[in-house]
Amino acid sequence: MSQTVKSRADELRSEATTQPANARRADMKLEVVVIPVSDVDRAKKFYSGLGWRLDGDFVVGDEFRGVQFTPPGSPSSIHFGKGITSAAPGSATGIYLVVSDIETARAELIGRGVDVSEVFHRAGPGKPPVRGRDPERRSYFSYATFKDPDGNEWLLQEITSRFPGRVETSDTTFTSSTELAAALRRASTARGEHEKRNGGQRDEDWPDWYAEFMVAEHTGKELPL
Repeated sequence: MSQTVKSRADELRSEATTQPANARRADMKLEVVVIPVSDVDRAKKFYSGLGWRLDGDFVVGDEFRGVQFTPPGSPSSIHFGKGITSAAPGSATGIYLVVSDIETARAELIGRGVDVSEVFHRAGPGKPPVRGRDPERRSYFSYATFKDPDGNEWLLQEITSRFPGRVETSDTTFTSSTELAAALRRASTARGEHEKRNGGQRDEDWPDWYAEFMVAEHTGKELPL
């Protein structure tokens, strides 16, 4: 590296550390994850069988083929094909698929002929997995796994409430009717408890309360009582 380039790199690092906390940052949205496969047509059949959307199958000569699929409700996609990656087929592991109801997601995959593991949960840091869904239904704690024909491993993770700060309040979105319906059911249950605590009286501000609950749950903020 030349002295000029090195000096400029040092200046940029210095500027980055001295920028105010509220300085505008460039958005960097995860778009695609590359999956290494050995048989493109076999992989295409598998991911199509999951019900994922086929976005494209592009062939350029004899040396390149790119296939893109997007899971339902996901802003990110996957790529696989020929001339895409030098990684060994089946070497992708721990790729997370977030779901709002892990039992429902698992049942759907099994219904599509996928071999899915039993649901398991984490009892604590450093402890082995425990069979079954987290008994307290805590977000981030319940999992199941499955593999594609090459052995690339996917990890289902149940999340209904994000860690504080994980999602900006202004960016709260529900990416499918299924996700929105699940959030509404949780809000309905919480609303029932709220009304019990307040003498069983039903009031007409329930739409506002639902909205406040759903946004708070989604963004990891304190839930309304």
